[in-house]
Amino acid sequence: MKNRFKTLFKIVLVFIIICSCSEGNKKKDIKKIWLIGDSTMANYALEEDYLSKRFPVTGWGQVFQHFFVQDSLPLVANIIPADSIIVENRARGGRSTRTFFQEGRWRFVYENIQPGDLVLIQFGHNDAAENKPERHVNIQGYKEFLRLFVSQTRQKKGVPVLLTPVARNYPWIDGRLVNVHGDYPEAVKEVANEMNVKFIDLNQLSMEHFSRVGREYVTEHYFMNLPEGKYEAYPNGQKDNTHFQPEGAMAVAQLVFNGLKKLQ
Repeated sequence: MKNRFKTLFKIVLVFIIICSCSEGNKKKDIKKIWLIGDSTMANYALEEDYLSKRFPVTGWGQVFQHFFVQDSLPLVANIIPADSIIVENRARGGRSTRTFFQEGRWRFVYENIQPGDLVLIQFGHNDAAENKPERHVNIQGYKEFLRLFVSQTRQKKGVPVLLTPVARNYPWIDGRLVNVHGDYPEAVKEVANEMNVKFIDLNQLSMEHFSRVGREYVTEHYFMNLPEGKYEAYPNGQKDNTHFQPEGAMAVAQLVFNGLKKLQ
């Protein structure tokens, strides 16, 4: 009996070791979330001497990786099931859909998309800039470039997600922030419906959130409205109601993460 017990114990021990080794050798499922867009999404920390020359300006994509820790991954498993998620932020300031494509920035993303990766697409601020012809893209051209990004993402078996442009801190009417992007948010919706694309209405979500928080707080804490002498990079202060301070970037990133959780 004693020998039989020893034999059984050895068998169980070997089984445990084999299972442990198999689990340890199991290849992790690592996926990426590619971000393509403009300055409101960009990662300024990649710039040389960021702290002394640009801080506190922060794109929402710059802080997006913080949301993808192990505890939060199950919350987005509906749209990107993975053991680990890496955010690849390729957004760049001043870019419209057209210039992002013309400069070869999209080509890099396209060539590196792997099956199951997400591609979050947020343009509009620069496309709508009629006073800057080097950036401006009319509505029809804007929609064509969005269609291109969507179709080519699908060619690589990635999952495209269209986002309307995030709100600016104007205009405010009767205590509420309203749309400043003209017909561009609607154009995104139309492409999303036409091509059956995952969609997050970041323009509407951010307008609603900023309105709840209130104009005074958002102006001072979310956007780049800075007093004189507080930051090395802006000794004379700053008035900017388009780009974000860290708190604003985190708030917008949270809206996007919440949007991903709701996608089917």
